[in-house]
Amino acid sequence: MTLNSLGLNSKKTKDLAGDLNHLLANFQIYYQNLRGIHWNIRGKRFFDLHVKFEELYTDANTKVDLIAERILTLGVTPLHTFEAYIENTKVPVGKNISQDDKAVRLIVESLTELLKIERLILDKSDEANDEGTNSMMSDFITEQEKTVWMMKAWLNEAV
Repeated sequence: MTLNSLGLNSKKTKDLAGDLNHLLANFQIYYQNLRGIHWNIRGKRFFDLHVKFEELYTDANTKVDLIAERILTLGVTPLHTFEAYIENTKVPVGKNISQDDKAVRLIVESLTELLKIERLILDKSDEANDEGTNSMMSDFITEQEKTVWMMKAWLNEAV
């Protein structure tokens, strides 16, 4: 087994970086979805949702940077083209969404996909003793579970 300068198994680290690139691509689509619904939301809930969507896209933008920097820390180049993002995404692409219910459902669907990817990365990072990635995924999961709960409550639906 070959260890890198971080003291981690080189092969496992490269595999994790690949998974993180997959997460990065999905987060970029999620981020762009949030920008779109922020710009296009209409109706009586405009003021509340416009502000909430800005809060969410600001957070997503921060997470995109954290993911990319973690990929670099692991010695791999982060994906950085829209072509690569589209090729590697499972998050649904929202287009011309202006209705409040559809916008919130898009967020729930997107976070559901992100959580699946993050849980897989969490398992692999734990197995690789990669505490940096493990900690980041744990933090992301905790925050996003709460957001899903809140969005489902707004929709008057059970988690």
